[in-house]
Order: sequence, then structure tokens, then C-alpha cells
Amino acid sequence: MGIRLVATVTAASLLALTTAGTALADEQKVDRKVVQQAMDQLAQSGGALGVQARVTDGRQRFTARSGKAELDSNQPVPLDGRFRVGSITKTFVSTVLLQLAGEGKVDLDAPVDRYLPGLLPHKDITVRQLLQHTSGLYNYTDALPLDPAEFEKIRYKHWEPKELVALSTSKPLDFPPGTKWSYSNTNYIVAGLLVEKLTGRPYEKAVEQRILKPLRLNDTEVPGDSVNIKGPHAHGYWTVNGKPSDITRINPSVAWAAGEMVSTTRDLDTFIVALSSGKLLKPAQQQELSKTTSISPNYGLGLSVQTLPCGTKVWGHGGGIPGYSTELLSTPDTKKRLELSATSAPTPGDPGQAYQAILNEVFC
Repeated sequence: MGIRLVATVTAASLLALTTAGTALADEQKVDRKVVQQAMDQLAQSGGALGVQARVTDGRQRFTARSGKAELDSNQPVPLDGRFRVGSITKTFVSTVLLQLAGEGKVDLDAPVDRYLPGLLPHKDITVRQLLQHTSGLYNYTDALPLDPAEFEKIRYKHWEPKELVALSTSKPLDFPPGTKWSYSNTNYIVAGLLVEKLTGRPYEKAVEQRILKPLRLNDTEVPGDSVNIKGPHAHGYWTVNGKPSDITRINPSVAWAAGEMVSTTRDLDTFIVALSSGKLLKPAQQQELSKTTSISPNYGLGLSVQTLPCGTKVWGHGGGIPGYSTELLSTPDTKKRLELSATSAPTPGDPGQAYQAILNEVFC
């Protein structure tokens, strides 16, 4: 986990949840000890070096942590440390585009070529298909050397967004636009370029002006070429040529609008509450955000939408980037929420069972 620029465990973990003990779900509060035990399991099994979480269940709120911040240190993971959020960046970008749609500046069902002529060789891909991952565009990260030994050679490289798009468009479409669903980071590189064209400014400035500043997300940033994570943070690792390697510092332009942002569990919590409560979007666009289809039954526009086996509906997004895996999940009414960040260990274990235990306790 945490070594690919893709959404990591959300769908698999949510669908694998058991229904045990859910009959009293409405009457019982989240058991903090159960969450802590699962987090300890996650850190001790090799599934993560360190993990931090923020849990909300009505008026009950708490933070928890386990493991350590650095490999050769006993320093604990910061309770509200910063981390790379990976693909949760997509939800921020989608929100900005939906705001622009509400202002009449973009038509979700118009071809991307209307706004970015010549960028894509496929003229019939629409803005909606980008945001919902039904465009058929080849996932550019599949063309990157993401094996740790190979990635070390490019970890500090600056990437232009159009370079990343070109990695995709040099390959044929995975399927005709609008006929299937397949997660592709390319969609949100194009979405970032679209924000820039529509606003006339860098996409990160649009995110800052429209979301970060109004919500006072002071610990969230769009880092650009900055290889460092500012402020308190835990380190992520992987194994290179048989030895542990700290992968915390990278040039995140390789992920750009598909996954470069840095945040905290507190800021992500503020964001998902504002987004779910309709504070960021007009009613029509709020409906579009979580609208699923038969082709895309579990994904709206930059938002994963799931109904757990216990009957609880949750939405949010997962994120993975070298060193970090993150989950942002909430019930639509925001009464139950979970923000979790795990740093990768040099020798990864299986995080599945521990993740499932956390999700089950919080939401079921």
C-alpha cells in the first residue's frame, strides 16, 4: 500500500466489511479501545510504520495514533501531523470544477475539446467523464517507473502536466468514452488544466481561493515542486535494493492535480463536513457530486460512494502516493466520519484486516 498514485484501499475494504455486531449500531458509540487495537495491529503487522486517525460519531470525537514517526526513532506519530493525501486531491479539484459549472463557466456534458482544443486526440470525451473516470483515458501512472529502485531516479524530477497527459495519449483509449468505469489519474491532470483554462490562473490558486482560504484550512497546501512536507509529519518508507529507504521527500508534480496535496486529519474533516453540508456547492452541483450511474455505481464526480454491508452509506475518497496512504470517509449527514493516514513501512504487511476493523467499528 502507499506506493502507487491511485486510490488505495477504500473500495476493497468497504466491500469486505462484516456485518457482525451491527444490530445495535444506532445505540452504541464507537469504542475507542477497538479503534486503538486495530491501529496497533496495523502498525505492528507491518501494514504501516505509523498511523493517525480522527474519528467523529455524533458528539463523540477523538484522535488516535500508533507506531512511530521515523524508522530509527521512538518518536510517536504526530496526532495532527501533515501528510501527502494522494488522490483525495481529486475531490478538491472536482469541487472547484463543480463550482465553475454552477457559475455557468463550464458545461459538464460538453466535450473537453471545447475548452482545451487539441489536448486530447479523442474529441468526444466530456468534462463529466473526466470527473467520473468514464473517459477511457489510459492511466499515465501505469507508464511510470514506480518500482522503488526505478522511481528513485525520478523522485525529484519536475513534471509538466502536459507531459503526463502525453504519457496517456500515446496509448489507445482503454474503452470508448462513457461505456465503462476505470480509475485513471490522467482524468484529473486534464481536469487541473481545465481549471486553469477556465480561471486564467494556476489550478492551485483556484483551490486556495475557493476552498482552502474560505474554510481556513491553514495546514493544507498544494506544494508544486516543493519536495518537503512542512510542519510536524511522519515519514514513509519502502525497500530499495534490499535496504529501507525514506521516501518522504519527493517532487509531487508527478501527481499534480491527481494527487499532490498535503493536509491533516483536522483539515480534511473540516473539508468533508463543508462539502457534505452543501457549503461549497450550489444545490444542482451538490446533487451532481454524489450522482452515480449503472456504469459508475460507486463513484460520483470526484467522490467515492458506497453502501456498506451493514447498510450504512458512506462517501469520500482514498489516496495513495509513495510513503502515504489516506482515507477520508463520512456518512452523508456527517454524523460519522473517519480521517486516517498511514505511513508505509519498509517491508509492507497486509493492512486489510486492521483497516476493516477500524471501518467496521466507526461506521457499523
